[in-house]
Amino acid sequence: MALILLEKADGIATITLNRPEAMNALSHALRTELFDACQDIARDEDIRAVIVTGAGERAFTAGLDLKELGEQGLGAATDQNPARNPCRALESLNVPVIGAINGVAITGGFELALACDIRIASTNARFADTHARVGIIPGWGLSQKLSRFIGLSRACELSFTGQFLDARTACDWGLVNNVHAPEELMPKARALAADMASIDPQFLKAYKKLIFDGYDRNFRDALALEKETTDAWNGNVSAEDVEQRRQAVIERGRKLTT
Repeated sequence: MALILLEKADGIATITLNRPEAMNALSHALRTELFDACQDIARDEDIRAVIVTGAGERAFTAGLDLKELGEQGLGAATDQNPARNPCRALESLNVPVIGAINGVAITGGFELALACDIRIASTNARFADTHARVGIIPGWGLSQKLSRFIGLSRACELSFTGQFLDARTACDWGLVNNVHAPEELMPKARALAADMASIDPQFLKAYKKLIFDGYDRNFRDALALEKETTDAWNGNVSAEDVEQRRQAVIERGRKLTT
């Protein structure tokens, strides 16, 4: 049985973590298949957006397979090679990555959710950082990302207790953008991905790179990066191109309101 299901349609790739009987735990074999899927997507110029979700409704992913981790050691928890680190595999993609969080995202699963560019959630979704409970310091980014996404105090509360965060509260805190009924999650994710896929693909890749490269810098350096990127890109855009696209935006707005 394939541990990762990869589907492609209309410029959108959907990655499904496929170990529902094990709450989609991130075994070594699953992580290898996820890397292969990301490599496949990276080579496919037709793909403009990616959705990541879990099979079933119980779990997005429960994180690393703890039984396997106990047998093979803790190296997987800090490995930075994208072939074995699923967060780095997703982060290597230059197109938008939407996390459709269908169930629990626990510890390493929480980290994988944070590796997505945009997160939407089912009402079944819950998030928990149990690193403190199991005595392992996170190595895939959670200790630094979570406080940047929801604030230092809230991140400390979650990380120092291991408590679960429900989908509605996660939305209120800005961790996920929207919450949907379970049966609506994937249709909403596909609609969002399709909207992004309608943007010029080279522009979208450049814009994603600018946003994330700037996020890693202090504000002054990020503004300088924006100026550098703007000068390089906009110098190749004509006023006629801008006007044509502006008219397309107006027409799209009309269709959405009628």
